Amino acid sequence: MEKRISGFEKFEMPKHGYDQMDGAAVGGAYQADTGGNDSPMSFEEIERPPLRHVDKYVRAECPCIKTTRYTISLMTCLGFIISFGMRCNMGMAKLQFENGSVKYNWTVAMESAVDSSFFWGYLVTQVPGGFLASMFPANRIFGTAIAISAFLNLLVPGAMMLHPTVVILVRVLQGLVEGVTYPACHGIWRFWAPPLERSRLATMAFSGSYAGVVIGMPMSGILTGSISWHAPFYFYGVMGLIWYCFWLWLSFEKPRQHPTISVKELKYIEKSLGESVQLPMPTIATTPWRHFLTSMPVYAIIVANFCRSWNFYLLVLYQSAYLKHSFDFRIEETGILGALPHLLMTIIVPFGGMLADHIRKSGLLSTTNVRKLFNCGGFGLEGLFFLVVAHATSSMGAVTALTLGVAFSGFAISGYNVNHLDIAPRYASILMGMSNGIGTIAGLICPIAIDHLTRGQPKSCWSTVFTIAATVHLVGITFYGIFASGELQPWAEPTVEEQRAWDPVGSGYEKETTFNEAGDGGAASPSGGMMDPSAQINTTKTVSYGAVQQHVANNPFAYPTAISEETVQPEARDTYLHGNPTERTY
Repeated sequence: MEKRISGFEKFEMPKHGYDQMDGAAVGGAYQADTGGNDSPMSFEEIERPPLRHVDKYVRAECPCIKTTRYTISLMTCLGFIISFGMRCNMGMAKLQFENGSVKYNWTVAMESAVDSSFFWGYLVTQVPGGFLASMFPANRIFGTAIAISAFLNLLVPGAMMLHPTVVILVRVLQGLVEGVTYPACHGIWRFWAPPLERSRLATMAFSGSYAGVVIGMPMSGILTGSISWHAPFYFYGVMGLIWYCFWLWLSFEKPRQHPTISVKELKYIEKSLGESVQLPMPTIATTPWRHFLTSMPVYAIIVANFCRSWNFYLLVLYQSAYLKHSFDFRIEETGILGALPHLLMTIIVPFGGMLADHIRKSGLLSTTNVRKLFNCGGFGLEGLFFLVVAHATSSMGAVTALTLGVAFSGFAISGYNVNHLDIAPRYASILMGMSNGIGTIAGLICPIAIDHLTRGQPKSCWSTVFTIAATVHLVGITFYGIFASGELQPWAEPTVEEQRAWDPVGSGYEKETTFNEAGDGGAASPSGGMMDPSAQINTTKTVSYGAVQQHVANNPFAYPTAISEETVQPEARDTYLHGNPTERTY
């Protein structure tokens, strides 16, 4: 069997039951994609990391998920569940303060400062988080951020008893460490997500953001109502530290560093990603900032992120207050009903990712049209139902419209939120930091605006709040629909210098290749003009290696002239074996 790798030819022996060694260690999701009958000889150069002590007893994988990359995705999802669950704690505590059992005489300005302080720190570390994920293992950055934020969450109740300024300081620190989570998540998928599974894996991980609200709202409400307002902070702090222990056990920066990943899955991931993961990680000097600032597809992602962040933080911070003030729900009821929209969204987000990947694989729509369809459709439906909420007069109508609107917005995650990996996979973590950083500005403005709108008239103002939310989505639909793209951008391609830096063999090969000269030393194209160097390489005359099949063009070890096939021994002349019946003698 013949296998071609990076322009060179490699001959391999047929495999004999090798894939059965790992049993069904790989899921059917990609079993059909592995294609080919590659043998373990093609990966004989891989040095597998030694097993840790715990790996000798328990494999580093989730028992219910057979593929390692989906184990990583599940653990990332759980990390986001804890991260966003912690953000629900303060909202429920404030409702407890309003009931009079606990009194904190905060002014409107102080209350707004406490609500928005998390986003002050969150904004600062977005872009630096992208570079941190490029410089250090992205999985360690992600896990450490969740663990530190969980530890700080344990300090919030004590800070509340001291002074509001201490609370603001703790929440700013929480924002600083959590600001790196989204960029780090994209850094993880740079090495773990095959191109045609990007939507599926990324949306499965990001669904934790919404599942965190689904669990966080009722959990915070129940703990606050049945125990005290301190309980949610302690509960999520402890759960975050426990999660971090499992994350250190199960996560690795790259598939090749995983001690127990099956060779079949490792081979599939690395073959699908190709040589892109071998390129050097971008630095501040090599990042194409000018192209970022002049690229409309980048601005489309940023605008969509801002619009989505406005409405997401509106719901996380004020959905319970809306239900309580407008329809007189109890705290426990606001937590449960407030979680219902996000429950449906948690289901739709990974479903939308699988549907988007299916449409792309089947060729029904281009990647650009898939991103636009899912993003604009999700935003449009949510904006439409927000208008219904703005004019709802019954609790049933308001909860139904709110639930459907938030649920359908889950399709938008398969649009703008994975679009970074389409247009510039090398810079995905940096672009995620930029877009999420701009989106965080919505988290800063939204609490201030809504606190002033709702102060003194808690019932009549909500119509204005949700009308503004629908208008924000309309702006996002228009801008993204016009300027978004799902194609790899020209500035995201590696430069010749970068290619030479990581591929010295390729560099030598280019120098050793001889081109047909025409005119002033350049190769002539069929049309008479100068041929592009890459085209010259591709059109180099194929060299024959005798009795072997035609070799890959451009092999640097090829002979300067073709070698004709020659027989290695005289043809057989035995009439009994090779002659016809009339020639045989008996």
